[in-house]
Amino acid sequence: MPAQLLPFLAVVVVLTLAPGPDMALVLRNGVRGGVRAAWWTGLGCCAGIAVYAAASAVGLAAILAASATAFMVVKFVGAAYLVYLGVTTLWHARTQPEVPTASTASTPTPAPVTGRRPAFRQGLVSNLLNPKIALIFLTLIPQFVSPGEPASTTGVLAAVFLALAVLWWRLFSLAVGSLGRVLSRPRVRIAVERVTGAVLIGLGVRVALADH
Repeated sequence: MPAQLLPFLAVVVVLTLAPGPDMALVLRNGVRGGVRAAWWTGLGCCAGIAVYAAASAVGLAAILAASATAFMVVKFVGAAYLVYLGVTTLWHARTQPEVPTASTASTPTPAPVTGRRPAFRQGLVSNLLNPKIALIFLTLIPQFVSPGEPASTTGVLAAVFLALAVLWWRLFSLAVGSLGRVLSRPRVRIAVERVTGAVLIGLGVRVALADH
């Protein structure tokens, strides 16, 4: 077992629970499609983490981190993707009726469902277009590898990082599902979509303007 596993766990828990693009996206899809959509979006985020973990093992993440041009390209594409998701979310909320009319009051319109594949793809793309995930594997994890420990320690810590991410998104998706009745109300759903849309746009702008 890595000597600094417990301090590493403490740091990873803070990073995992910190609000960010992934959380906003999972919440948005959870509002639209319930537990399943939130869970598959979270799995997509975890798949992105796994890709970066594998890339760091073969040195590709180091190339991305060392190349200012490559880093900037991925960063701006990721920022544009977040803004796009935010705009589409706001547009969707804008086109939804806030109050059912008399003719439709007896037949409530269900919330639009986000399928497994689109949800997984959105989570994966959002994570892959976040180059700072690569920096976590290149700068954070090595700090918790004590001198003399085997090279496999890095892989163990990366696996722990991924396992905690999977656990967190499962718990988060179930929490979204437990609030399903509240979130399925038209006014609540529209309000949440407006907030998450604005947050996604704000995060996209923040990513674009952030320093390397």
